[in-house]
Amino acid sequence: MKTVLSMVLLLAASSCEIGAASDVQRLAITSPERDSMKDDLGKENPKWKFIAGQWTRRPSGGRPVLAQVAETQPWAVAILEDQKFDDVDATVRFRPVSGKEDASGGVIVRAKDGRNYLLVRANALENNFRLYTIVNGKRSTIASARVTEPKLGEWHRIRVVAKGPKIQAYLDDALLLDHEDKTFTGGWVGLWTKADSVTEFADLEVTGTLTK
Repeated sequence: MKTVLSMVLLLAASSCEIGAASDVQRLAITSPERDSMKDDLGKENPKWKFIAGQWTRRPSGGRPVLAQVAETQPWAVAILEDQKFDDVDATVRFRPVSGKEDASGGVIVRAKDGRNYLLVRANALENNFRLYTIVNGKRSTIASARVTEPKLGEWHRIRVVAKGPKIQAYLDDALLLDHEDKTFTGGWVGLWTKADSVTEFADLEVTGTLTK
């Protein structure tokens, strides 16, 4: 019964995949009260809270980056406890370096803490791109798209835009997910990997309306 239910939920999530010819309207944060912040992730920032995993700054391709380098079960989480955003447009570059069980990178938005947030992730070992809710540490897939696996050792880009209940997610500038979810309405941004992923991150950019 659990297997059947899981298949039904995954099929429902897959219905949120964007077709190549789709003319879905792109979400944009247009409020005059919007604010922005950038972190190249190569410099120490005391506002980062490393919930789980081993996060370190190291050189990569001639520049410093933030890397998650230790196997962490079930996943490694870093939260930027700086500004909280309601509507949010967050982009990060990531490079999956290695991993046998997993080789993933993800961006977190609307985080209440390290156990409650929205997550968009890509995995160099799987041909899917997914949006999750993490509620009290439990992960649920709410949207999924089939993709060509991001290549190991290469830089890729994840972008998530959340405006009210509407959420869109991009991989390498292609809009792949379009979904609605009301679980979280605002919070911090962050980074994520799973299991034995060794992943580098750079150039986090965030625009949105600040939580009041």
